[in-house]
Amino acid sequence: MVNRYLIYLNSFLDSIQPTTRKFIFLLVDCCCLFFTFFIITFFKNSYKINLADKYLLSISIFLTLIGIGIYLLSGQYKSLTRYISSKLIYINFLRNILIIFILSFSSNFFPFKILTFSEIIYALFTLSFLTISWRLIIRDILNYLKKIKIKKIPKVVIYGAGEAGARLQASLRISGKYQIVAFIDDSKILTNRNLNGIQIRFPSYLNRIKNDIDLVLLAIPSLENFELKKIIENIKKLNIPILQVPSIDDLVSGQAKIDTLKPIKIEKLLGRECIEEDLQNLKKYYEGKNICVTGAGGSIGSQLSREISNLSPKKLILIDMSEPNLYAINKELMQKNKRVEVIPILCNCNNYDLIKKLFLKNSVDIVLHAAAYKHVSLVEENPISGLSNNILTTRILCKICLELNIDKFLLVSTDKAVRPANVMGASKRLAELIVQDYSNRTFGEDNKKNKVHSKFSVVRFGNVLGSSGSVIPLFKEQISKGGPITVTHPEVIRYFMTIKEASQLVLHASLLTNGGDVFLLDMGDPVKIKDLAEQMIQLSGLKLLNDSNPNGDIEIVYTGLRPGEKLYEELLIDGNALNTSNKFIFRVNEKSLSSIFLEEKLNLLEKYFQENDTKNSLAVLSELIPEWSISKLSLKKLQ
Repeated sequence: MVNRYLIYLNSFLDSIQPTTRKFIFLLVDCCCLFFTFFIITFFKNSYKINLADKYLLSISIFLTLIGIGIYLLSGQYKSLTRYISSKLIYINFLRNILIIFILSFSSNFFPFKILTFSEIIYALFTLSFLTISWRLIIRDILNYLKKIKIKKIPKVVIYGAGEAGARLQASLRISGKYQIVAFIDDSKILTNRNLNGIQIRFPSYLNRIKNDIDLVLLAIPSLENFELKKIIENIKKLNIPILQVPSIDDLVSGQAKIDTLKPIKIEKLLGRECIEEDLQNLKKYYEGKNICVTGAGGSIGSQLSREISNLSPKKLILIDMSEPNLYAINKELMQKNKRVEVIPILCNCNNYDLIKKLFLKNSVDIVLHAAAYKHVSLVEENPISGLSNNILTTRILCKICLELNIDKFLLVSTDKAVRPANVMGASKRLAELIVQDYSNRTFGEDNKKNKVHSKFSVVRFGNVLGSSGSVIPLFKEQISKGGPITVTHPEVIRYFMTIKEASQLVLHASLLTNGGDVFLLDMGDPVKIKDLAEQMIQLSGLKLLNDSNPNGDIEIVYTGLRPGEKLYEELLIDGNALNTSNKFIFRVNEKSLSSIFLEEKLNLLEKYFQENDTKNSLAVLSELIPEWSISKLSLKKLQ
């Protein structure tokens, strides 16, 4: 009942017209000015006052006239009371200094008693107290009424009692959208003190109040990733949603305000810092060379292109058949480093004549082959397109590199090529075998006579965070729409690394190749997709909706494994992984196919591709990749 009347009061106050508000404020200030000397006299005369004192009446009227004139001229009534800050308090104090100074100076020319220094000081502080305190009271009442209007105010703690935490608290107090329960900080110097009247607690305090708070607001914008991980892991155990203030760069540049709370990027928790010890060797090797990146507009290809651009190559040739993607990366690189000649080529790598002329014209030294159709479900539905693109492009590029004696060819492969359970994985496995075959050819008698020194190698790794088609962008989109998040199976496990890290390690691997190598990248610890979804919900400042928490925000729905999807991904086919000089890169020796057998089957595949013969194409693929677990969808196409 009380709250209802308070809401009515808030609505009434909001409905008051600006002119009326100004008049009310003016009237209250008149009272403050008029009664200032009455209050001073009352306390000076032992709580007695003579209301008939003409001097007291005259100076009060004169102070009121001077004060109202100064207030009107200086814009006292233009500010919004709800948002009064310390800056406006100082300005009001300065106005009062000016008013008392004018009054004191005028007493020399009017029939008033000359004010003593003590009377001036008393008048200044009494007037300031009256005119400032009633404004602060009104401000707090308005903010309180605003909170009452909001049905449920989330209870939050601010993690970080530094400058950012103080600024966030001040901003949230004005907005009235959150009730701040406490500050959390691991500094023993700050513990059990308070900030703006709010207690600062040690992180262990969260255990005591975890059921009484709705959100943790992380207010340490300069956190390193390893520090962030540590804090998040501790809060994750308590199952409390988290949001974060913007970074220092965003705050300084003005791109965001301190109260622009945002989800914490999952990449910061799953990614690792890549070692930089070979950076000089990379630059030494790539500097001045002509590099070609296929699939340059894709997730990995574009990041590879960025990294190579930093290594000062002579030419950087970007090949992609997606016009928007190629345009975007070409524009970015041309603006970024104008000393590198960037050559965008809009084409399919299946065009043998075009690619060969291109490589000859630009004297290409290194080819990084990242072009591929990679979306499992789409390739499963369109096997001819997927196989033709992934297999024939690799074959044609390897052939050209061998013919032109290009220094290095490196295929970017995937963990889905290991005992593949889908057409896409099988196509990438066959691409790996093609690369191994061309590496073996460099040791043939004819190639030895012609001093062919081309080195062919493969780099195999797992899922890349945030890449096109990966679960993270999908989960972000689903969370933004209010859910549910769709996960195929509660036991699905995947490896993840950042795009930047994967690209840097691909370049590091290119330095280690002796020809015929299959390199594996250390993907870190595997992650359950279900756990990833739950963590992304928490890092978005929301709660998981399930049987144990019916009041949650986002539900996880299990849809069942898709055709060609595996529960677990692997990186090794056979043999053991051997260490290299880079602790994140391993080398494996894997079996290859007979060159004659492979060529015969590839020619047959190419024939079936041209005839759009799915059944025979998949049949030949199963001969070449006997470990391929044919999905139900592929099996239907074989029958």
